Amino acid sequence: MQPNALQNHFRMIKHLVSITDFTKEEILHVLKLASDFEQNPNQRLLHDKVVASVFFEPSTRTRLSFETAVNRLGGRVIGFSDARNTSVSKGESLKDSIMMIANYADLIIMRHPVEGSARYASEISRVSVINAGDGANQHPSQTMLDLYSIQKTQGTLDGLTITMVGDLKYGRTVHSLIMAMSHFNTRFRFIAPKELQIPGEYKRFLDQKGLPYSEHRELAENIQDADIIYMTRVQQERFTDPVEYEKVKNVYSLRNSMLEHTKDNVKILHPLPRVNEINTDVDDNPKAYYFTQAENGVYARMGIIAYVMRESGLI
Repeated sequence: MQPNALQNHFRMIKHLVSITDFTKEEILHVLKLASDFEQNPNQRLLHDKVVASVFFEPSTRTRLSFETAVNRLGGRVIGFSDARNTSVSKGESLKDSIMMIANYADLIIMRHPVEGSARYASEISRVSVINAGDGANQHPSQTMLDLYSIQKTQGTLDGLTITMVGDLKYGRTVHSLIMAMSHFNTRFRFIAPKELQIPGEYKRFLDQKGLPYSEHRELAENIQDADIIYMTRVQQERFTDPVEYEKVKNVYSLRNSMLEHTKDNVKILHPLPRVNEINTDVDDNPKAYYFTQAENGVYARMGIIAYVMRESGLI
């Protein structure tokens, strides 16, 4: 391939590294695809395609739902779920790993513990890259399934109040969702201990967008007006000091009794896995939606894959 042709090839490849890679219109289009796939999940759009599922960091829901999505679309999956079983354990660089993986697949779905790794991979890969989570940075496919869950349960994405609880400092799902919901006239309420407050960059982002938000410490009295309660786990793997983790790990626990005076339409979301932040007595409450939310991940990720592959001219 000649240099100009190679440059044109790289320009036409569609990636999803950050939710900001998609416009509002693209987000709504992918949500429509997700809805269509939920109605008819078994397709053959990827019948001659190979997708690399490469997880340098542990995952259950994200990896399995992506691989289910590929299988539902008729594709084949290669990859790994433990980097210790790859040449990374021998010292291979991320660049060399991505360059090699791109030789074997039509699409790369990648999770990596280092922030910015997915963006770097997209810049050197000759095939599309979908970020399945890069450190504490972004998790755009989780955001798409969160948006799909919100839209399904509320009938709209516009004018909602979203209360986010727990690890707002390191929670990449929170960061991505804030950026996505900024398209939809959202009101935010942040509940976190001092050590895990929402980073200043996201507050500045909301200020620039003219979107209202407030910060709180207490859980029970700050969820009554929420349309969505978005619970998060305090992530032990993001702490370098175990003492700091022990101080905040059980700071919030949503219990069924706390939901008595919340809005009838409210739904509780959680990217999972949970530890102690949602008591099991909430599970049977009709306001609990986190397990269905996880199921929605298959359809949302089918939509993402189909859109990225079509935009890249591969299906």
